[in-house]
Amino acid sequence: MNPFDLISLSRSATLAPPVRRSSMVAQPWTGFLQGLATLWRSAPEHGRELAPWERAATRRRGALMALVAGTAAGGALLLAHAQPFLDHPLLHTVQLLLFTVLLGWVAAGCFTALMGFWVQLRPDPFALSLIRARAQPLGGDARTAVIMPICNENVGTVFAGLRATCESLAESAASHLFDVYVLSDTSDPTVRAHELAAWATLRDTLGSRARLYYRWRQRRTRRKAGNVADFCRRWGSNYRYMVVLDADSVMTGASITTQVQLMEAHPQAGIIQTAPQTCGLDTVHARAQQFAGRITGRLFTAGMQYWQLGESHYWGHNAILRVAPFMQHCALATLPGKGGLSGEILSHDFVEAAMMRRAGYHTWLVPDLEGSYEQQPPNLLEELQRDRRWCQGNLKNIRLIAEPGFAGVHRAMLLTGVLSYASAPLWLAFILVSLALGLMTGSLAGTAPLQTLLWSTTLTLLFLPRVLAVAALLWRDEQQAYGGTAPLLKGVLLETVLSVLQAPIRMMAHTLFVLTALTGIGLDWKSPPREAEALQWSETTRSFLPLVGPMVILMLCTFAFKAHALLWLLPVGLPLLLAVPLALLTSQSRLGRQLRALRLLLTPEERRIPAVLQRAHSYSARPMPDHLVALPSALPSLRALRAMARNPQRVLSAAA
Repeated sequence: MNPFDLISLSRSATLAPPVRRSSMVAQPWTGFLQGLATLWRSAPEHGRELAPWERAATRRRGALMALVAGTAAGGALLLAHAQPFLDHPLLHTVQLLLFTVLLGWVAAGCFTALMGFWVQLRPDPFALSLIRARAQPLGGDARTAVIMPICNENVGTVFAGLRATCESLAESAASHLFDVYVLSDTSDPTVRAHELAAWATLRDTLGSRARLYYRWRQRRTRRKAGNVADFCRRWGSNYRYMVVLDADSVMTGASITTQVQLMEAHPQAGIIQTAPQTCGLDTVHARAQQFAGRITGRLFTAGMQYWQLGESHYWGHNAILRVAPFMQHCALATLPGKGGLSGEILSHDFVEAAMMRRAGYHTWLVPDLEGSYEQQPPNLLEELQRDRRWCQGNLKNIRLIAEPGFAGVHRAMLLTGVLSYASAPLWLAFILVSLALGLMTGSLAGTAPLQTLLWSTTLTLLFLPRVLAVAALLWRDEQQAYGGTAPLLKGVLLETVLSVLQAPIRMMAHTLFVLTALTGIGLDWKSPPREAEALQWSETTRSFLPLVGPMVILMLCTFAFKAHALLWLLPVGLPLLLAVPLALLTSQSRLGRQLRALRLLLTPEERRIPAVLQRAHSYSARPMPDHLVALPSALPSLRALRAMARNPQRVLSAAA
């Protein structure tokens, strides 16, 4: 069977509807210094009547800032009394500044979780109401595109999830309002041919139940954001809304339809973001992350919604956008200059949310909307590879923090995006400065009572969200969904231990990523495929060597200079020395399944698997059809395959 036969599974194949061109023009950025000058000269806004949710958000953000500032100031005073500044005042000052910033960062997370705990016990009257939205009738003009940008992904997994989503959507009474697009940026011609075959097979399988289209970009500029913008320019004017999926997204038809109803009920909403639940992989690492996201992550998400309200996050997927204002106001210009912090916007979602709000539209997070799912990276190496991309993207965004018109809360989000990764080198610097002070003064303990109080406060802020998350679950009597009270508590303890062991590894990795992003130094950081395959000793050791090597050198130097001081480094150094076996162990699917059999790290999606996930798992578990497996060896020539990838419409015509 040749490629032309397998792609012409239907004689009347149509890759995409007729193009209806629209403009989406990016405006140049103002620039950091000019933006600061504009902000300095601009007068405060007066006269506009604030909406009730805006007044509530202002009060809540003020309370959050006061709590964070008070905690950071109190911690700074404690540290100043615990370590007198008589000797080495410069190092003491650096230590104090670093600790104040880091304690404020930890406190912000803790108090956000505390707000989430409050919302879990007492529903927020200012949040979007799902009940009122679902009563909203949908007219024929609420046409919606469901788009899935992909790039060199595992074809079987992607189309299994997409099929489950499309079938669930087809069962909705409003299915006639939706068109589904696969937007491919795939560069590998063999993978591209598999995508075309899988698309044609799925289109014929769905039949009249869904309209499924496929688009491949020949000019793959600006990554995912460019792919979405290309869709908007070609077909965006055909739709009022678009639901954006990732390659690993699975959503129920009810979830997608409810998002449209929320948009219809709130005409000023520009973006509505769901809180996708992570699920689908069996490795220990993935299951620990899924469990943490379902327990503690749920609390953080609710807390963010509490103080952000209509100026919320957008995460780039599993969300719905109002197409017209997105096209008019959210086109992304490149950042001028040279180096790692210039060029294309990588973490586009935070920036698009800020631009949508600047245009007068609201951006909402709806954490209680069920039926939105995604996958976690299967192992620690894959997670760090993802973090490396996110790190550079978030660091770039700091250049936009002074852009005129951005809401204050979105400026804060750009800053927190930077601190998510920049906090790692700050923690490392704090550890090194504290170690240096201890070695030079001959004391690593400081004033014992104050030092104990200081570290107790810090640890309380770090671990209180986990305690609150478990308390909220027990209060709502939801522990059975996690295997029962005892398995829930054991799972939290196990996940906490894994998190503590992985924290120094993430700290060193993020520090390395920040340094390479700022300096422009190349870093060959390899990672395994997206699928849940167990890591190998050789590649894992090679990948972790840049992280473990510096710590080994530091520990040897510390031991040579003052042996007893090595004990102070062990909480950080020991997990790094165990990084390779820990990564290998947590990449095992077999061990993950054994933990699930013991009801450890169990999530509600594993306890009672939703129908859409059952379908996705069933389709992905099926062996690939023979004509797809045999495709690479059946190709007449690489030239023919590339010709097919460049012009699939001509191929379909020829095959018909």
